[in-house]
Amino acid sequence: MEHRGGSRQKGDGVPKENSPFINNTDDKGNSYDGTNMALFEEEMDSNPMVSSFLSKLANYTNLSQGAQEHEEADDDEGPKKKAVKSPQMGTFMGVYLPCLQNILGVILFLRLTWIVGTAGILESLAIVGLCCSCTMLTAISMSAIATNGVVPAGGSYYMISRSLGPEFGGAVGLCFYLGTTFAGSMYILGTIEILLTYMVPKAAIFVADKKEDELDALLNNMRVYGTCCLAIMSVVVFVGVKYVNKLALVFLACVILSILAIYAGVIKTIFDPPYFPVCMLGNRTLKNHQFDKCNKIEVIDNITVTTQLWNLFCDGSQLNATCNEYFVNNNVTELQGIPGLISGVISENMWSTYGPLGMLVEKSNLPSVEGGDPTQDIYMPYVVNDITTFFTLLVGIYFPSVTGIMAGSNRSGDLRDAQKSIPIGTILAITTTSIIYITSVVLFGACIEGVLLRDKFGDSVKGNLVIGTLSWPSPWVIVIGSFFSCCGAGLQSLTGAPRLLQAIARDGIVPFLQVFGHGKANGEPTWALLLTAGILSERNIITFGLLFSLLNRFFLMCYLFVNLACAVQTLLRTPNWRPRFKYYHWALSFLGMSLCLAIMFISSWYYAIVAMVIAGCIYKYIEYRGAEKEWGDGIRGLSLNAARYALNRLEDAPPHTKNWRPQLLVLLNVDSDQAVKHPRLVSFTTQLKAGKGLTIVGNVLQGTYLTKESESKKAEQNIKAAMSAERTKGFCHVVVSSNLRDGVSHLIQSAGLGGMKHNTVLMAWPGAWKQSNDPQSWRNFIGTTIRETTAAHQALLVAKNVDSFPTNQDRLGEGTIDVWWVVHDGGLLMLLPFLLRQHKVWRKCKMRIFTVAQMDDNSIQMKKDLQMFLYHLRLDAEVEVVEMHDNDISAFTYEKTLVMEQRSQMLKQMHLSRTEREREAQLIHDRNTASHATINDKVDAEPEQVHMTWTKDKLLTERNRNRECNANVAVRDLFNMKPNQTNVRRMHTAVKLNEVVVNKSQGAHLVLLNMPGPPRNRGGDENYMEFLEVLLEGLNRVLLVRGGGREVITIYS
Repeated sequence: MEHRGGSRQKGDGVPKENSPFINNTDDKGNSYDGTNMALFEEEMDSNPMVSSFLSKLANYTNLSQGAQEHEEADDDEGPKKKAVKSPQMGTFMGVYLPCLQNILGVILFLRLTWIVGTAGILESLAIVGLCCSCTMLTAISMSAIATNGVVPAGGSYYMISRSLGPEFGGAVGLCFYLGTTFAGSMYILGTIEILLTYMVPKAAIFVADKKEDELDALLNNMRVYGTCCLAIMSVVVFVGVKYVNKLALVFLACVILSILAIYAGVIKTIFDPPYFPVCMLGNRTLKNHQFDKCNKIEVIDNITVTTQLWNLFCDGSQLNATCNEYFVNNNVTELQGIPGLISGVISENMWSTYGPLGMLVEKSNLPSVEGGDPTQDIYMPYVVNDITTFFTLLVGIYFPSVTGIMAGSNRSGDLRDAQKSIPIGTILAITTTSIIYITSVVLFGACIEGVLLRDKFGDSVKGNLVIGTLSWPSPWVIVIGSFFSCCGAGLQSLTGAPRLLQAIARDGIVPFLQVFGHGKANGEPTWALLLTAGILSERNIITFGLLFSLLNRFFLMCYLFVNLACAVQTLLRTPNWRPRFKYYHWALSFLGMSLCLAIMFISSWYYAIVAMVIAGCIYKYIEYRGAEKEWGDGIRGLSLNAARYALNRLEDAPPHTKNWRPQLLVLLNVDSDQAVKHPRLVSFTTQLKAGKGLTIVGNVLQGTYLTKESESKKAEQNIKAAMSAERTKGFCHVVVSSNLRDGVSHLIQSAGLGGMKHNTVLMAWPGAWKQSNDPQSWRNFIGTTIRETTAAHQALLVAKNVDSFPTNQDRLGEGTIDVWWVVHDGGLLMLLPFLLRQHKVWRKCKMRIFTVAQMDDNSIQMKKDLQMFLYHLRLDAEVEVVEMHDNDISAFTYEKTLVMEQRSQMLKQMHLSRTEREREAQLIHDRNTASHATINDKVDAEPEQVHMTWTKDKLLTERNRNRECNANVAVRDLFNMKPNQTNVRRMHTAVKLNEVVVNKSQGAHLVLLNMPGPPRNRGGDENYMEFLEVLLEGLNRVLLVRGGGREVITIYS
C-alpha cells in the first residue's frame, strides 16, 4: 500500500495514470491526454489522433512566399520576432482585377483598330475567338488543377510541376517567368510610346535632326524613360503587394472609364458623329501632319494661291511648278473618318485587306487615275503599310492582349482561398474581356472608315489615336486610360514574375537559383525582384520589347502544359484527382492544347522552335543537375500505366529469337559491413548491357527480416551507390532468408515481374571454396545456382577472377576476345562478344572463335562451315579449329584424379567424425537420464539392469578405442583406394582442354568457355568443382557460359 501511495506522488519517476504513453515519463510533446484510447498508444508517435490531426489541418495557413523560411530564420530573435499574417486577399482583389488589368492592355488601345481594318470584321472575330477560346479552355483546365488541393505559392508553375514533374514544371516555369518579364518590358515600352507620342511629345530628350536618325532618337528616349519608369515600378512592388493593389484600383478605374468612353462614343455616332476628316488624293490616304487644308489651291481675296499640300507634291509654290503626275491627274477629296454606327460602313469593313510592306492605304471605291513613277511614292506623304500583313501574323500580334490569365494564379500565395478564387476570378475576367474585345471588333468596323482603321499610327488624323477619335467626350480619356493601362499591366508583371521565380528557387530544382528564394520577412521576393528589374534594365528593355513573338511562345507553352497536365490527370484517373471544379473534360483540355500548339506555329514557327529549344535545354539541365523530387506527378503515373500496358503485352507471348537479349539477374555478394565485394561485376554488367534491357542486382542476407532490416536497407543503399558509380541502369533486390541457398533460389524464381523477368544469371566464381571448411559454399553454387537455372531454362554466366576485369574507365587496346565453342547450347557464346564490343571498353578487341575437332572430324570442312555460319550471323571473327587426339591418359592425370578423390574422401571422414561426436554426446545424455529414472522408480530392480547404465569414464574409453580402430582402417583405405574410371576420363578432358586453351588464349583479354553440366549424381559435386578448377587453371579472365536451352541468335532478318 505504501508503494501504491508513493506511486501517485509527483516526481517519483513513475508515469502518471493519465499519460498516453505507458513507457514515457515526459508528456511535453504529446497531443493526446487520456485513457480511452490506450489500445492505440504505441503508435501515436507515427499515427496521431484524428483530433490533433484535424486541428493541425484547420490551422494551416497559406503563407506568402518566403514567409515560412523567414519565420525559421527569425527563431533566434526571440521576442523581437513579429508574427506573419496569413494572406487575406479575396477573389475580386486577388484574381479578377489583376487578370482584368493584365488582359486589357496596350493592344486594345493601340493595335485593335488596325487589326480590324487589315483583317476585316469576320477574320478579326476569328482571331479574337481563336485566342479567347485558347485562354478560356486553359482557364478551365487550370481551374480543375487549382481546385484539386491547396495551391501554395507559384501558381501556374506549382500546378505544372506537381502534375507533370519537376523537369516539365521547372522548364515551363522558367519560360513563363521569362515571358512575364518580357511582357513587363512590352508594357513599359507601351507606356513610354503613349507618353512621348500622344501625351507630351516635347518631353523627348533626344530629337533627330534628320529623318534617318528618328529611330535612334526614339530608342534612346525609350531607354532613358523606360529605365526611370522601371525604377519607379520596382520601388512600388518592393514596398509591398498591397500598394500595388491600391494603385491597380486607380489604374483599372481609368481603364474602365476609357472603355466606357469608347462605348459612349459609339452611341454618340448614331446621331452626332465626331468630325475627323481624312484627306484623300484619288483613292490614296494622305498624312496630314504638314498641311491643314485638304485642297490643292484656294482663293484668297480673289487670288488663287497654292496650299501646303501643293508644296508637298510640287517643286515650288507657283501654279506652273512641276508636280507629281499622280497629284496632277487626281482630285483631292475629304472623307468623314468616323461616319457613324448607322452609316453602312460595316459592309465595306467586313473583308480583309492584306498587303506587302510599303503598300499604299487606299479606298477601293474612289476614282483614281494612275500615273507617275511608283518608286517615288515612298517620298510622298502617303499612309503605307509598315509591315507585310497576313492572317497568322495578326494572330501573333493580337495574342498578347489575351495573355495575363495567370496573373491571379501567380499570386496564389497571397490569396485567402486559392481553390475558390482562382477558378471564379480567372473565368470571370476572361469572359469580361472576351465580351469587350468581340464587341469592340464589331463596333470599330461599324463606325470607323476602313482607311482610318488601317492607319496604324493615326497619321491621317494628325497623329491622334484612332480609337481616341471615336471616344467621347475627348480623345484624352483614351490616351490617359491607355497610359494607366500599360502602367498597371507592367506593375502586375513585376509583381507576378518575381513570385514565380521565388517559388521555383525555393523548390530547389535549379541549384544556382536557390538564392532567389529569399526575401523580406513578410514574404516579398526581394532578390527575385532585383533580378527581374536587372533583366529589364537599360539596353535589355529595348531588345526584349522587340521579341514579343518569343514572349507569345513562352505564354503559349505554359498554357499548353496546363492543358496537358489536366488531360493527363483526368485520363489516368489517379485516386488523388478529385477537383472541386466539375466543369472540365479531357477532350476540352486536348482541344486547348491543340489550339496552343497551332497558334505557336502558325504565327511564327521559327520562334516556336526557339522557345521549345530553350525549354528543352532547361528540362535537360534540371534532369541532369537538379534535385530529385517526387511530387506524385502525372508523368510518373503515365509511366506506370505505360509499364503496366507493356508488361501485359510482354506476357502474351515469349520473345522471338531476334528480340532476345540477356536480361540479367546479377548475384552480388556483400561483406559484413554490407559493402559490395566485387564492384567489377557491376562494371561488367554495364559493359554487357550498355543500359539496354533488364538488369536486377540481387543479394541475399542470412537471418530474419525483423532482425536484419537495417542491414538490408544499408546493403541496398550500397549496391545502388555502386550501380550509380558504374552507371548501371537497373533495379536492386535484397532478400533476407533463413539460409543462403533458399534466398538465392527465391531470387532465381521470383525476381522480375510478368514478362519482364531475367533470362540470364551472372555471378562471380566462388574462389575460396577450397579454403573454406564449410562445404555449403560450393554446394549452394552447384545445387542451387547451376541446377536451378538449368531447370528454369535460364542462361548462367560465371566470371572467374572478376576483380581483374576492366572498369568502365579502362580502354583495352588491341587484343582478342576468345570464344571456345565446344558444345552448342543456343549461340549465347557468340552473341556475348558482339554485345561486349558495343561498349567502348572492348571496342578495339577482335573476336576469335575456336572449336574442337575429334579424330573422326574433317577439320578443314569444319572451318569452312563455321566461317559460313558466322557470315550468315553477320559476325566478324577469326575462326580456328583445334584438333584433340585420343591420347593415352597420362600419369599426371591419373595422379591428379587420385588426389582429388582422396581429398574428397578425407573431407567426408572428417564430416562423419563430427556427426559421430554429436551422436555420442546425445547418447550420454539419454542414457544418464534413463539411469536416474530407473534408480528412482525401480528400487527393487535386478542387478543386470543396473549394469546397462554407462558411466562417463567407461563411455570415453570405449569411444577412443573404436575411433582409433576406425581411423586406422580409414587411412589404410585412403592409401589403398583406386580412382573412379569416370572421374579419370573427366579429369583427362579437363587437363587436355586446359592445355589447348592456355596455349592459344593465355594472352587474350577475355576467354569465353562452355560450362560443363553438373553431374546427375549429387555425390560427385565436389569432384565437379575440381574439374572446373583444372579446366580454368592458368587463365586470367574467364567467363563460363551455360545456355538456357533455347536459341538466342539467328541467321534470319
